[in-house]
Amino acid sequence: MCTENSGHFDNPGLRHPQAPSTAFLDATSNLIEARVTAAQKAQGEQELRLDAYPQQQELWAAVDSHVARIQRDLDFIVEDLHAHPELAFEEVRSQQVLAKVLKDHGHHVELGVYGVSTAFESSVQTPGFDADKHPSIVIMAEYDALPEIGHACGHNIIAASGVGAYLAAAKVLSSQAAEGIDGRIVLQGTPAEEGHTGKEYMIRGGSLEGIDAAVMIHGFGYDIASHAWVGRRSATVRFHGVAAHASSQPYMGKNALDAASLAYQGLGLFRQQMPPSDRLHAIITAGGHRPSIIPAESTIELYVRSLGVDTLMDISQRVNEIVEGAALMAGCGFEIDWDPHPMSLPVRNNQAMAARWSHTQSPRGRVALPEGTVPDTLAASTDFGNVSQQIPGIHPMVKVSPEDVALHTEAFAKWANTPAAKQAAVDSAAGLAQVTLDLLADATLLDAAKTEFERAGGQVAVADLLK
Repeated sequence: MCTENSGHFDNPGLRHPQAPSTAFLDATSNLIEARVTAAQKAQGEQELRLDAYPQQQELWAAVDSHVARIQRDLDFIVEDLHAHPELAFEEVRSQQVLAKVLKDHGHHVELGVYGVSTAFESSVQTPGFDADKHPSIVIMAEYDALPEIGHACGHNIIAASGVGAYLAAAKVLSSQAAEGIDGRIVLQGTPAEEGHTGKEYMIRGGSLEGIDAAVMIHGFGYDIASHAWVGRRSATVRFHGVAAHASSQPYMGKNALDAASLAYQGLGLFRQQMPPSDRLHAIITAGGHRPSIIPAESTIELYVRSLGVDTLMDISQRVNEIVEGAALMAGCGFEIDWDPHPMSLPVRNNQAMAARWSHTQSPRGRVALPEGTVPDTLAASTDFGNVSQQIPGIHPMVKVSPEDVALHTEAFAKWANTPAAKQAAVDSAAGLAQVTLDLLADATLLDAAKTEFERAGGQVAVADLLK
């Protein structure tokens, strides 16, 4: 029997969570700052020479001039898409807005390409283009947004830069300055990157057939020529037990929540043996309805992320084994549903192309930092990884916000519609156009990119990984 002074309390009061320590972030920030300073010094000492092919200097100047002339269009795209965010596979208005800008500049646009209704494509080629002899380069533009916080990943900037790059490169390719250069430039509107893999669906529909290389940018808190992007798989795990009354006949039950709890603990313990840059995160989304009933069903949702294709698949297999072991211990059945949307693969940054990107940015006052300047532990996922595992590609980061503003936050969403965002779109449009034209005109660059791609393992297809 409890007495008034027994020390037992039914309501001990509210306890707030502890504030996370910023010590690791502070140390990482200091490390990055030192690396940035060193990289800026090294690049500042390099002389930019535009002599990779005879017309390079003239073509780059023509790109700069045309991008300046279409800056109002790019500003409009940044502002308009930011004001009208649309979720993955719902980007009907955004698709129409971008298509209209292209049509207003005299380009034909095909909607709903490669089996994705909100995708689009436009292309130009030189009169003497021969697909068997001359290169084709694709510029990619994303335009989907996030629930509730809109363009907190800056896809409005990506769209503006992609459209601007295409308009500028197409204009210059058709000019007298590009005489003697043959090739094709393609702009692909690639929807549904957020939480999905729109580019993978398009790849399966044939979007990369006949394409030699791909380019696009992403907004960030730093200018980086090559940054790590991890591959990602998702899974839903369901455990099936036997319900029973938890008081009168608990021995007649098989507890599905026990299985989920064991699996969750097993996944947590497994993290100690994972590579430092890889990630495994899980939540229990269902585990019963009443304390008096042993749960017959439970559910775990999880993500697996890795910097390598092989390690991504290895970790996935360990997840399968941990889940099976948990089910055996609890006497439950189970099922794992992997990849409700196709997996996204790690980005394979092409260093030959990234170096050329860096050269495009230095005249614009940007220092595109080398790979590793920002640690690869600060990485997310993108379906451009699937593209980069099929053909050589670059996905450079372009500074839009202060360094301490993270993607997928309300703060970044605000920065995505500022003068800094518009300038990032302009600088990126020029850089992407210049790299695209160089890939058409500079056979040495394209050969180096392809050689590097093959040495890194060649093509990797999602379908082949699941055989």
